Amino acid sequence: MIDPSTGMLVPERAAQNSTRPLWLRAGLLTASFVALLYVIEAVDVATGLRLDNAGIEPREVDGLRGIAFAPLLHHGWDHLFANTGPILVLGFVVMMSGIGRGLAATAVIWIVGGFGTWLTGGALSIHVGASGLVFGWLAYLIVRGVFTRSLLQLLLGVLVLLVYGSVLWGVLPGQEGISWQGHLFGAVGGVIAAWVLASDVRRARRTGDSATLAPR
Repeated sequence: MIDPSTGMLVPERAAQNSTRPLWLRAGLLTASFVALLYVIEAVDVATGLRLDNAGIEPREVDGLRGIAFAPLLHHGWDHLFANTGPILVLGFVVMMSGIGRGLAATAVIWIVGGFGTWLTGGALSIHVGASGLVFGWLAYLIVRGVFTRSLLQLLLGVLVLLVYGSVLWGVLPGQEGISWQGHLFGAVGGVIAAWVLASDVRRARRTGDSATLAPR
């Protein structure tokens, strides 16, 4: 079909996706990610492949590859169950800022959180789990309103802080077997993502470009 705004031919599938409401696309994307985590854990349990060994091994060259895989892996069903609720809620809210913006924020959190864990994690340890993403999304939602100077986003950040703020204690050394480094650097990644992704909003506000402010 033809996009009337550009006069260009748009593939039918892309056109259909673009007409879906943002909340539906955000929900489908977040639910699909959670489904992927469950499929991976089921394969790990059923085959005994010990996929957890592909996690982040701090300061080991081979352990760098774990940055790509660690958020997809979990130490058993209990670990995955504990992360599922926060992933569904916070992941959905982040994607509601715009799918492209949400994916970009997630990528920054994924990389910063993983590399920070690789640099600072305990020797001979293996770090896995999506909790780094959870902490990153949480930090992103809490601080982005500060960088964009958006009252609505500030209010949303306060709400998220009230509901989930207590988990931020997880960025401090505490319970044995919990990757506080992953939590800490995930949160750092969330702050960096909020700052980086707010640059176009700040620039648009200065120039009065309302189109840039709209979610994507």
